[in-house]
Amino acid sequence: MKKIVKMSLAVAMMSGLGAVSAQAADGMGVLNNVKVKGQIRPRYEGVDDGNSATKNANAFTARTKLSINAGLLGVNGLTANLGIISVNNLGTTNFNSGANGHSNAASNGKYAKVVDPQDAMLSEAAINYTTGKVAAHVGRSTINLDNQRFIGTVGWRQLERSYDTSYLAYNDKKLSLLGAYIYGFAGVTGVRTTNTHSVILHAVYKVMPALKVTGYGYLIGSQSNTYGLALTGKVNAGAKFTYRAEYAVQKDPSIKTPGSTKAKADGTYINLDLGANISGFLLGANYESLSGKTSSGANGFNPLLGTNHGFNGWADQFYVGYVPTGGLVDANVRTGYKAKGFGKLLAVYHKFTAQSDTYTVDKNGAKSSNYGSELDVVYVNKIPGFKGLKGLVKYASYTGGDIVGRTNNVKKAWLMLTYKF
Repeated sequence: MKKIVKMSLAVAMMSGLGAVSAQAADGMGVLNNVKVKGQIRPRYEGVDDGNSATKNANAFTARTKLSINAGLLGVNGLTANLGIISVNNLGTTNFNSGANGHSNAASNGKYAKVVDPQDAMLSEAAINYTTGKVAAHVGRSTINLDNQRFIGTVGWRQLERSYDTSYLAYNDKKLSLLGAYIYGFAGVTGVRTTNTHSVILHAVYKVMPALKVTGYGYLIGSQSNTYGLALTGKVNAGAKFTYRAEYAVQKDPSIKTPGSTKAKADGTYINLDLGANISGFLLGANYESLSGKTSSGANGFNPLLGTNHGFNGWADQFYVGYVPTGGLVDANVRTGYKAKGFGKLLAVYHKFTAQSDTYTVDKNGAKSSNYGSELDVVYVNKIPGFKGLKGLVKYASYTGGDIVGRTNNVKKAWLMLTYKF
């Protein structure tokens, strides 16, 4: 009932915006150039987590997004955004939503996890001002930086994350600068606003098409400071090549979130990637390394606010929140095919190992670095005859290794439609 009320109020707010805009046509310039966009995304997710204590999950959920952007008060460059997001479980609860204790997002612990709680929230509520190459923003919105490894919306999950931020940005053809203060975020596991008191610093300089340099500093509340540098580019030499070379360090936090204790952090991160598109045939190799717990007790490298489903396997066995104490090395290769009309087919094979076996033991108590392997396959294409509609079929199969806590075989499958308007 609460969810229905939330949605009704949000729709009423948007209807009110439309009425105000109509009044503006009569001379009261409050809103102008109103643009509406939306998304409907029904999905099935099935999970066999290999745990005899839980039943296989079968989740049928649907995400609905609606947002409005409009000019404000007739001031050139001044705009307002308002958006809502709603997730409905279509009457089924045969899955653990991971949102125990949240009144609008009940979990069912008998089943494997599918972190898509039924809920609704305000996903956008912001005022923006742009003049020339400078933009200012205050309010709630989505933020995705670079490949979303460190700052992202977790858009794969149905109740994606929104950030409460104030920021200044500068953009021209070669240089982009962003300075942001994140004072909270909500979404993913239920409608909560978490005080982060975090500072985001991000800079990109395009040297040439074959080289883009990105530097960043992510000061995440009482958790950690992350500083990194990434070199990326595209090279057309008959085939189309892409590359990424990235290094980052994670240190003790310099910001303290009120009511919390500063964590100890001392980690390193490496991401090396090379991809090729040869007349539609896709090939690639990737090496990613996240350091583990140190001998002094500092936490391992953890991309706390990243969209991490796209990394370290789609079965999410190494998702944010679980940082192996021995660190993680993910060596993976990919192949596929992409063409207009055909869509995109991609397969990825991962081999997971620990950086160090200092803190890792197998089921017999011996040291081990084997975290297992995973095969991922996805096919996505536009649905012919339906503008704005795409279909997706996706599968992940994780084969457990020797290390305690990562010995189960896990299988996940998805069927999804996405309609944008």
